[in-house]
Amino acid sequence: MARCRICRTSSRFISETLGLCVTCIREKPQEALPLVMEAHRKTRTEFALPEVPPKDPGGKPCNLCVNECTMAEGQMGYCGLRKNIGGRLTGVTAKAGKLSWYHDPLPTNCVGNWVCAGGTGAGYPKFAVCDGPERGYRNLAVFFHACTFNCLFCQNWHFKEHTFSTKTRSVESLLADVDRRTSCICYFGGDPAAQLPYSLRASRLALEKNRDRILRICWETNGSMHPGFLDRMMDMAIETGGCIKFDLKAWDENLHRSLTGVSNRRTLENFRRAGEKITRRPAPPPLLAATLLIPGYIDEKEITSIAAFIASIDSDIPYSLLAFHPQFYLHDLPLPTKAYAQGCLSAAKQTGLRNVKIGNIQLLT
Repeated sequence: MARCRICRTSSRFISETLGLCVTCIREKPQEALPLVMEAHRKTRTEFALPEVPPKDPGGKPCNLCVNECTMAEGQMGYCGLRKNIGGRLTGVTAKAGKLSWYHDPLPTNCVGNWVCAGGTGAGYPKFAVCDGPERGYRNLAVFFHACTFNCLFCQNWHFKEHTFSTKTRSVESLLADVDRRTSCICYFGGDPAAQLPYSLRASRLALEKNRDRILRICWETNGSMHPGFLDRMMDMAIETGGCIKFDLKAWDENLHRSLTGVSNRRTLENFRRAGEKITRRPAPPPLLAATLLIPGYIDEKEITSIAAFIASIDSDIPYSLLAFHPQFYLHDLPLPTKAYAQGCLSAAKQTGLRNVKIGNIQLLT
């Protein structure tokens, strides 16, 4: 149980790392946000990552994501992947990245498996190898070892231990594992947003080598990428039968900053931008959304706002409400209850969204 540093309320739904309740975060941002950034600076220092995105006026710019770092000589970008050395950005490239991968038998436990081609056969025969789950086929799950956000609740936080590894993996080594039983490639992490030139190049080459068969391209992302990259991702996902799943982590910008360290404006703008393309291929759905149900912070008010936003774009966009597991710096929060999850589900459906479900139900108490 922790105490809010502003209103002094004690509750098991307050994270000790943040030390703030959701009400003060929403209603007293002038007091809350300095404390929020103090918490994020501390957590990033523990992993030797820059405390904030560098903004040197004469620095070398990187425009891959919302952080738009401008790095002075010798300075590192927010994601930890690139550094300005001699006026040139060094680090990962479109040909060499920091990542790992593995084959995952279909249907997988990915967030989109309840609507995607590999999990349901949607889009058969153009985008699926059979009219049902693609048993006997595999997904190549590609995990990137860096992120453009600083989520205090990260479920895959161990990637931070590999961000500074000197080892990189070539596009060619990834392509060597795209075998005849690989019917989809999914990029996640960390987050793909920090290394999109790599995933786009790898995908293009993989498709060129597999012109005669189904090979879907998918991404799971926080949506923070430059809009130009998003357009290329959506085009590729739509053309191959794949999808892009956005993590819409919070609606209130102050709450989003509290949980992730970064604004959600680019994410919401990009989600709407992606939504403009979905009529090109209604099935399987090319755009999905998901929100982690974090007790004490992501409540029915947040879910209602997010769901209404999604419905304003297209009420058929699939939306998953994922049960939270205490992890990383929010390890002291409780598991979500069934009543809480059902309340959020009802709130989302009341906005007019037609495809909403609860995921990770085994975690509900």
